[in-house]
Amino acid sequence: MGTYNVELKKVEEPARDCTLQPVMLTDETMNERVEKVLAGMRERSLDQLVVYCDVEHSGNFAYLTGFFSRFEESLLIIRADGTMNLVLGNENLNKASKARVSASATHAPMLSLPNQPDSVQRPLSDLLREAGIAPGCRMGVVGWKHFTSPAVDTDEAFDVPEFIMRALRDAVGPEGRLIPASDIFIGEGGARTTNNANEIAHYEFGASLASDCMLDALDALEPGVTEMQLGDKLARFGQHTSVVTIAASGPRFVKANMFPTQNEVKVGDPISLTVGYAGGLSSRSGFAVADNDQLPADQGSWLERVAKPYFAAYAHWLKTICIGMTGGELFAEVDRVLPRSEFGWTLCPGHLTAEEEWLSSPVYEGSTETLRSGMLFQIDIIPSVPGLGGVSAESTVALADAGLQDSIREQYPALWERIQSRRQYLESVLGLTLSADVLPLCSTVGYLRPFMLDHERAFVLS
Repeated sequence: MGTYNVELKKVEEPARDCTLQPVMLTDETMNERVEKVLAGMRERSLDQLVVYCDVEHSGNFAYLTGFFSRFEESLLIIRADGTMNLVLGNENLNKASKARVSASATHAPMLSLPNQPDSVQRPLSDLLREAGIAPGCRMGVVGWKHFTSPAVDTDEAFDVPEFIMRALRDAVGPEGRLIPASDIFIGEGGARTTNNANEIAHYEFGASLASDCMLDALDALEPGVTEMQLGDKLARFGQHTSVVTIAASGPRFVKANMFPTQNEVKVGDPISLTVGYAGGLSSRSGFAVADNDQLPADQGSWLERVAKPYFAAYAHWLKTICIGMTGGELFAEVDRVLPRSEFGWTLCPGHLTAEEEWLSSPVYEGSTETLRSGMLFQIDIIPSVPGLGGVSAESTVALADAGLQDSIREQYPALWERIQSRRQYLESVLGLTLSADVLPLCSTVGYLRPFMLDHERAFVLS
């Protein structure tokens, strides 16, 4: 592990610093988003773009409209000249006038919940033509992900329901063409992969709220506390979570259950805690013990064998990542200090985040994608060593060059002060060295208590 010397040390915990005041996206930011998407359409010579939305797959749609259609499905149609139309079901038709973009509305009851009335009684293909889809056009189709597997024909891979695809094919007719286009939003150079100062301030609210909730759950973790009591510390203020909230003690997924129960924390249990909001997720895992002697007999080597090497790799990630390097270079660095052959991690060691917990990732083996200013990253390295428990300290950071840092400092001075306080804590208390391009978007970046009944000691570098 090179020069990284990981120790457990009594330290003050980081501050809870979420302002509890959400930052709204400005009209200027929304106009900038539209222009980024239109530029992507021009690069691909698209006449029109249709963006799909449902409650689980809403980020690309909400990126422009500002809302998602909750329990219904919806479509946003964008023409090359920038004019737009929203195709909405019964219970979201009234949202058209609230959208952050100017768009006419078409009522399509077929997008509503089962058994709701259809007052229109027309085929969806007819309604799509009414909404402006032109026969013979070259149309991009945006679902929620773009396909990158070599096992997939990416020219024909659509992740939109077939009944909608059938209507789109009918609407463009035999002379038209439908093209997968989610990469306009989340692929290499995609509109959503970088953020301006206003967007970073907007997303910092969710990242810091998740972090504060995590601290509350960590401080409440004691023998006899139930998973539901811990979960109550994590999900807060009616905010929409970006992932299933996890508060698990002991075996996971008993009878396929994924949610907190009345199961009580017991000494020696493996612990998993996770909460995420738009802008960032916080996750911690370790053991419900106060020291190494309380670990289960088969986990006696866990601290030295898994937890310390993980933290050293985490520290290396923070020190190494920088604007201009490729995702492949960062991947190789993590593989060098925490070899996959030994530590069993399989996913991308770092990925982008936004409304979704996992937007996409430029960090994969052999990636030539350049890490750019404005990217929001989850530090997400997941070791999996056979026979030993897991460990996690997932948190959120932004990459920002000098210009973006200046913009944050000028436009959001209080946010800038929080970022500097977090950096100071990481460097002076935890002994971590941060890349000059890294902005911590929550106070618990780098803060890991592996023995989770010990509320005073955390990992530090010495």
